[in-house]
Amino acid sequence: MSHVFQRLLLATEHTPQDAGAEVLALAMARRCGMPLDVVLPLISNAEYESVAPELAERHDAQARAHLDELQALAEAQDVTLRPHVRHGSELDAEIIVQAAECQADLLVIRRRGRRGLLARLMFGEMVGRVVSRAPCSVVVAPRDARLWSRQVLLAIDPDHADPGLVQSALAVAAECGLPLLAVSVGASPQAVLDEVLSLAKAQGVAAEAHAAQGRPADLILSLAQQRGADLIVVGRRGPGPSHKVWIGGVTQKIIGLAECPVLVHVPSVHPSTP
Repeated sequence: MSHVFQRLLLATEHTPQDAGAEVLALAMARRCGMPLDVVLPLISNAEYESVAPELAERHDAQARAHLDELQALAEAQDVTLRPHVRHGSELDAEIIVQAAECQADLLVIRRRGRRGLLARLMFGEMVGRVVSRAPCSVVVAPRDARLWSRQVLLAIDPDHADPGLVQSALAVAAECGLPLLAVSVGASPQAVLDEVLSLAKAQGVAAEAHAAQGRPADLILSLAQQRGADLIVVGRRGPGPSHKVWIGGVTQKIIGLAECPVLVHVPSVHPSTP
């Protein structure tokens, strides 16, 4: 059976904040019967290693211990784990490089980190940079995330309708046997929603559409809570994985405040596996 995502990568530091991302990634790998690549990034540079070699060695030892714990969790769920430890001065850069090397088409990462005001307010700064620059789609998982099992909510910007975003949401809903709720907030959303409903019918996905006026992020988050949606699918602004890519304000707010995982659709730059 072909799955929506063929190559999964979990980015984690194995902290309590990473728990939801780890649970979600392992559940996806187990359900799809595929291996799970894991990257554990460590801050490191030549000056740091020369000034404090004992500290660098201690961090390496902690990373190995964390990977051993993850390996035990994976074995308990019959998941093959492929671990990677990366050293660098920027955690987000190491995660992005690993995603490219693994040719991942889905990266799973936590929402909030341990440090910084932004981490407390919305989502971690490092996470924001990963989502902005990742070469593949990204699932951002809150701490208590679980694999979706109720409903997929697709958030559409009628002024920047992305066919790939719609197809991604439909594919996830179809594979998981879940209904789809398509939500569009804007001046003239009905034509876009009608197209989604037509595509859903052709693919055998139970779907309904909701058009609204108001603050997009607030309306989408409210609907997700009211309707029990446990996955929100959104788009990322920008043409591709470069310094010119950014996360739209609506997407940022949804990622930061959603009670469920958020799938940020990014067209993969990797060639499809034959």
